[in-house]
Amino acid sequence: MNEMAAPGHDHIFLGEQHQSAERRTWAVIWLCGAMMALEIGGGWLFGSLALIADGLHMSTHAGALLLAALAYTYSRKFAEDRRFTFGTGKLGDLAGFTSAIVLAMIALLIGYEAISRFLSPVPIHFREAIPIAVVGLGVNVVSAWLLSRGGHDHNHGHGHSHGSVDHAPHDETRAITTRDGTLSLSVFEENHPPVFRLRADAGPAVAASAVTIETVRPDGGRQVFALADHGDYLQSADEIPEPHAFTATVRVGGQEYAVAFEEHDHGAAKGVAHRDNNMRAAVVHVIADAAVSVLVIVGLLLARTFGWLWMDPLAGIVGAIVIASWSYGLIRDTGAILLDMSLDDKVEADIRRTVEADGDRLSDLHVWRLGPGHLGAIVSVVTQLPRNGAFYRERLSRLPALSHLTVEVEHAA
Repeated sequence: MNEMAAPGHDHIFLGEQHQSAERRTWAVIWLCGAMMALEIGGGWLFGSLALIADGLHMSTHAGALLLAALAYTYSRKFAEDRRFTFGTGKLGDLAGFTSAIVLAMIALLIGYEAISRFLSPVPIHFREAIPIAVVGLGVNVVSAWLLSRGGHDHNHGHGHSHGSVDHAPHDETRAITTRDGTLSLSVFEENHPPVFRLRADAGPAVAASAVTIETVRPDGGRQVFALADHGDYLQSADEIPEPHAFTATVRVGGQEYAVAFEEHDHGAAKGVAHRDNNMRAAVVHVIADAAVSVLVIVGLLLARTFGWLWMDPLAGIVGAIVIASWSYGLIRDTGAILLDMSLDDKVEADIRRTVEADGDRLSDLHVWRLGPGHLGAIVSVVTQLPRNGAFYRERLSRLPALSHLTVEVEHAA
């Protein structure tokens, strides 16, 4: 028996700050374009070949960023195109992979030119070269700042529901329906050691003496929490140890209610599942250019001061090695996503623990990335109980990055 994902949901798997990132990338392209036009125009008017050369270099810079901007625009424009089976969220990874290849080629060109200058030194025009390198560094610093600053729009871009649980980073609240009303159990940790808070949403208030909470962790560890009355809510006297991944059994007036808590990623760093590789490639490109500018400035100053002409090509070789290293990291990460490698072991472990919590068996599991902050999964479960796909989808809805889920249920004899 197969229980597939419910029909009718969309397949829009764009990142949280997709539109903000798109606007910032286009802004940097305009900045680089204006700088390119200024340098080429100034070089033509004043007869400076160095200015023209740096302007042409700036055009390659703008071209690489244009690739990122077009990827943002195209993936947004065609996000609802049904021809894309799993949406356009991975287009940014494709653009990042392409940018990484371009960076690798740039590293090879810089390395080749540096070695050539080691073997056949050329005269350096310090009076023109140093100011141009400083101006280029300034443009790259501004570009990196524009690209890396976060936006404030939080459009996740997928509309299908995974249940009623709110996954805000600091909201670990679970609703408990009892025979006397609805209770809310939460893990409270705002400017406070993490503790349980229990409050009555509907029905009479609950006496602290009538409630206990017992946690059962995946490794079998158990802990019982007593609660104290704090007026509007009950709060556990003991703090909750990390990690906050356990099943909490709430005992109220002789009745037991089990609720599951999962450890979520807090803050901005959310791992590979949330990484925007398109923006990462753009930032790496401008930072690599800035790093080369710094090395060039240092090499030129030392060459002019001490007559060490070999410092200029040495700076080029160091810059080529740095760029090649960053390029390799981008190729490795984006290539893995394009090949649908499983990148998040924690999510896989959470899925397995959630499905097998009551004795069911996970017979097959496939997890892959659909876009920044969105994972897809195919889950095959063998159970001896009368459960269907909706039961497991509701359980797995507590995993916030799991945006598209297909459940296959096989009932064992």
